[in-house]
Amino acid sequence: MTTALGHEVAPQTAQRGDRFARWISRRPVAALTIAIAVIFVLWLVFAPWPEEFENVFGRKRLFINALFNGITLGGLYFLVAAGFTLIFGLMRNVNLAHGSLYLFGGYMGYEAGVWTGSWLLSYVFAFACCALVGAAMQVLIFRRMQGQDLRQTLVTLGLSIVFSDLMVWVWGGNAIQIDTPDYLMGPVPTPIIVAIKSSGDAVFLQYPRVRLVIFIAAVLIGVGMWLALHRTRIGMMIRAGVDDRDMLSVLGYRVQLLFILVFAFGAGLAGMAGIVGGTFQSISLGEDSHFLLASLVVVIVGGMGSIPGAALGALIIGLSEQFGLVYFQNYATVATFVIMVVVLALRPQGLLGRR
Repeated sequence: MTTALGHEVAPQTAQRGDRFARWISRRPVAALTIAIAVIFVLWLVFAPWPEEFENVFGRKRLFINALFNGITLGGLYFLVAAGFTLIFGLMRNVNLAHGSLYLFGGYMGYEAGVWTGSWLLSYVFAFACCALVGAAMQVLIFRRMQGQDLRQTLVTLGLSIVFSDLMVWVWGGNAIQIDTPDYLMGPVPTPIIVAIKSSGDAVFLQYPRVRLVIFIAAVLIGVGMWLALHRTRIGMMIRAGVDDRDMLSVLGYRVQLLFILVFAFGAGLAGMAGIVGGTFQSISLGEDSHFLLASLVVVIVGGMGSIPGAALGALIIGLSEQFGLVYFQNYATVATFVIMVVVLALRPQGLLGRR
């Protein structure tokens, strides 16, 4: 085993290092720019700001809060967009009812929390409910309309309207807040300095524990999805089925069952994200449209069918929204679409999408 690892892993690591070195040698200006930007951001985060700097750019506390809120909002966007990138980016199914699955999952998670008193069990319940709805949609709609993008768009758009009206009928139009469990209440101290007192003592950032835990969970889910798609047999089957489902069927694999499971998993992720959104903020009428649009932008910016692309796109969009709300409120929404237009103009396949 040691010999195998020594002969296989080491060449791969050296090959990656060679590619990185070649990239730097081909693009020295870009590499230097990125290095300077990283150093500058680290200084902004960890170093105390001079008074003159705060007079120009505002208090450091606002910047740090916007940064952390943007990162954790990116985690929420990733949970929604990860399911969307499986369904839309990988399976090429246009599901404009994906935002309704997010809202439905939030409501069902709220009801499960009320019934059981458990915040964690509400995730299981919301995932199961949305997965069942997603599986039914794949069997009854997308299997009959495979490759017919326009029909899929119109039908799922109509479904989203029906779902929205049904949810208003059941839960009303009022916003619902999902309570944070006691063991995740309160702030977590961090080593990041946000201010210096007149006495010379440093004031350190304290950030809500629940947001940090949910963000870490989103990272773990993203890593698990990437490993499942690229390092397992079922991931190989999914990618092969998207490229040539007829050949995969000839080889004896049950492609339709595989696609049902993938669609159900993507819908279940959207349902779990509804609980996250209800815990972060609230769930209410209109959130389905907002998160459907956010998922579209994230997938377009990151690249269709790419899990790392969805993570990068979600992080960019989350940060742009939060910094926009802090520094240029009137143009916060515009910044998101400017990013999307720039990416489409310079790299139409997305930042990490394949040509």
